[in-house]
Amino acid sequence: MKFLVNHLYILLTVFFAVSSQLIIKWQMKNYSFEGFDNIFEKFHFAFGLLLNPYILVSILFTLLSGLSWIIAMSKFDISYAYPFTALGFVFILFFSNVLFNESISIYKYIGVTCIVIGVFIISRDIK
Repeated sequence: MKFLVNHLYILLTVFFAVSSQLIIKWQMKNYSFEGFDNIFEKFHFAFGLLLNPYILVSILFTLLSGLSWIIAMSKFDISYAYPFTALGFVFILFFSNVLFNESISIYKYIGVTCIVIGVFIISRDIK
């Protein structure tokens, strides 16, 4: 049971990181950084986005991802745990297609398959 609970911290790291990125993508579909005359205006606009509650949630999720990772690092060797973060690519690819209708090429399928196989192989090397 402890083994599964410890792995939950790795999965929470990936979950919060992926969720954060999906929220940002979803919200940024409503905004554009085009049409600004200078860098100051772009930064002013970007800081204004911090008033968006969804952007704030995405920042919170990024923080929670980091905190989950800190706990995971107290439980596992980094050489074992870090490859699991690559599963974020798998989830982003899937949800970018489902939520944003982004295309998935054969190359992306092959790449994601390699990631999943690699994580599976590495996961066999637990002490």
